[in-house]
Amino acid sequence: MELLKTLCSIPGTSGDEGAIRDFVFDYVVSNQRNWNHLPEIWKGDGFQDNLVLVFGKPKIAFYAHMDTVGYTIRYDNYVIPIGGIDGNTGDALVFEKEGKLLETKLINEEESELSLIDAHLPVIPGTPLSYKANFIQEDVLIKSPYLDDRLGVWALLQLAPTANNIALVFTTYEEHGGGAAGYLARLLFEKYGTYKAIIADVTWTSKGVQLGRGSVVSLRDSRIPRRAFVNELRKIFKMAGIQFQLEVEFYGGSDGKEIQNVPYPIDWCFIGPPSDNPHSSLETVHKEDVAGFIQMLKQIGEHYSQN
Repeated sequence: MELLKTLCSIPGTSGDEGAIRDFVFDYVVSNQRNWNHLPEIWKGDGFQDNLVLVFGKPKIAFYAHMDTVGYTIRYDNYVIPIGGIDGNTGDALVFEKEGKLLETKLINEEESELSLIDAHLPVIPGTPLSYKANFIQEDVLIKSPYLDDRLGVWALLQLAPTANNIALVFTTYEEHGGGAAGYLARLLFEKYGTYKAIIADVTWTSKGVQLGRGSVVSLRDSRIPRRAFVNELRKIFKMAGIQFQLEVEFYGGSDGKEIQNVPYPIDWCFIGPPSDNPHSSLETVHKEDVAGFIQMLKQIGEHYSQN
């Protein structure tokens, strides 16, 4: 949990993912000597702030986005949202100024439908704002800003020690516009023929999805994955005795929509734990759902690396 706590504390709003990318890269470099296989690392020029770990000849790729929702300073300390953030008056926010991480608070102006920050001095326009780190562990719950999708990043790093013939893809821009997963999927398809993808992300609780009942296999949101692939995954989980929930929604999206838009025959499916209070300063997940999430990803990796 210390690794997850650290991941949740690193600012990285869409378009400003450099710090979190560097942390994940440094973690890989420091730990890969203890893994069963050394990955080929895609990073740097031509990859923006994305990071890809390729183990062997990947038959399947796992995607988790590193970016988060947040705010951008506009003028006179007013802010505009990055992604679908659910902020409230009093939320603690942090921003960087002259190499230091400073703290402020959000104020919502309901009449004008604008938000601004409580700062003694004007903040430079264009400055990104993130929720202040606040990681809480309870008996069965984990609460923190940015479990979406630092939990997915953490989960992919749990796969790395035994990874073989899979790719772990850490993407950018998912919360605000997307795009990165699409061109990374294209590169993996063209070089290795990788035509299956798992979106390891956090979804929302709903009428049909509740905390503590297992991670979600999404049958559809604003996009529809190929049913034959989804059924194949469901069969794997049932044979392994892993509890899961089925999600059916009309709206929403993930890196899966970017992959579906690529003109290549790549199957994809969204898998992840449900969260209460999504995109807020205190997202909440159930520990049993998280444990099941890791089991599901490991079962998928083992299945496709051997078949």
